Amino acid sequence: MFSATSLLAFIAIALDVAANPVVIDRSPVLSIPLTKIHNITSGHNLVASGLARAQSFRDRAKAHDLAEIRKRQSVPVTNEVVSYIASVGVGASDTQYQLIVDTGSSNTWVGADTKYVPSSTSTNTGARVSVSYGSGEFSGTEYIDEVTLSSSLVIKSQSIGVASKSQGFQGTDGILGIGPDDLTEGTVSGVSTVPTVTDNLFSQGTIAEKVVAISFEPTTTDEVTNGELFFGGTDSSKFTGDITYTNRTGDYWGITQTVTYGSTTILSSLAGIVDTGTTLLYLQETGFNAYMKATGGVLDDETGLYKITTAQYDALENLDFAINGIEFSLTPNAQIWPRSLNTVIGGSTSSIYLVVADLGKSSIHLLWRTRAGENGFNFINGYVFLERFYSVFDTTNNRVGFATTPFTTADTN
Repeated sequence: MFSATSLLAFIAIALDVAANPVVIDRSPVLSIPLTKIHNITSGHNLVASGLARAQSFRDRAKAHDLAEIRKRQSVPVTNEVVSYIASVGVGASDTQYQLIVDTGSSNTWVGADTKYVPSSTSTNTGARVSVSYGSGEFSGTEYIDEVTLSSSLVIKSQSIGVASKSQGFQGTDGILGIGPDDLTEGTVSGVSTVPTVTDNLFSQGTIAEKVVAISFEPTTTDEVTNGELFFGGTDSSKFTGDITYTNRTGDYWGITQTVTYGSTTILSSLAGIVDTGTTLLYLQETGFNAYMKATGGVLDDETGLYKITTAQYDALENLDFAINGIEFSLTPNAQIWPRSLNTVIGGSTSSIYLVVADLGKSSIHLLWRTRAGENGFNFINGYVFLERFYSVFDTTNNRVGFATTPFTTADTN
């Protein structure tokens, strides 16, 4: 029998474990490296690609039944500019596929470039799979196969899509989906949802919790391995201070935040999403206009971004994000596109481009579903935000976490 004291101690430990994901001092076998690439084609508009993806988010969030979810497959396709790629092995021969790491979707699939060849570990389910991302789409057949993320992250029976047709994924082979598993709803015929790679790593006992943590570093080169995807906990070598958690809202990795530029609040306690698959920081129209009025940004037709003068850059103030009572700041340097990469997006080498873009009308007109009912879709914290902070996507406790890193205030841009 437990004494009253020992029982209370046991309860306290259990509650602490539930509230705080496992922090691992350093265990590379639970992580895989991420490589940043740029996908630019002639006539590409950096802002338009993110807006196409945002429209896909809205369409799914407003779809209240499977019929509506399937109808959204006809959205225009635009390549996303910045992608983080993980090399993932599939099948008995461990064929390597270069997959985009995406928190905004949950299906894992291959075959966009390197074609899938069934092996002794492959099972054709016969089910049809189809997913649209706004920034791309694919359709094909669902298989069960062995997926190898690293030597210690091997999934024996992972459901994966094999593309017979894809668009918008030039230079990559597909997607490693690490969003919530309910985002797979209606994507595969004959099943309601599909277990994600995180779900299966947990169910087979490889990881202790359904947690994925992501580390990016700001970079000024076109292609570089500068990120880490960590499964089952958090990597203490990648962040500084404490991790601040906030409850997940909506169908995606959604959060609520207040955004302040200098001393002016431009978004007040509004809902939106965190997304590795979006390049820029998008704010709803009212907040965006307030930010541009304060910074003096002027639209550049060539890139779709807003640009500022050197004097205006020198006068920039911090752009602050209050998340569950803790402030995370984008410094002036973090608010601009890396100048060494201006030509990659069709810009001028001498220009300074802001990385904040217009998401469109306010949430009064653009509503999306949360578990508590309807809520606003007022921002997307994309790659330019995530490269400055450590991010944790915690399915076990239904929450998202952030922490500062050694690169939060780096002057790399």
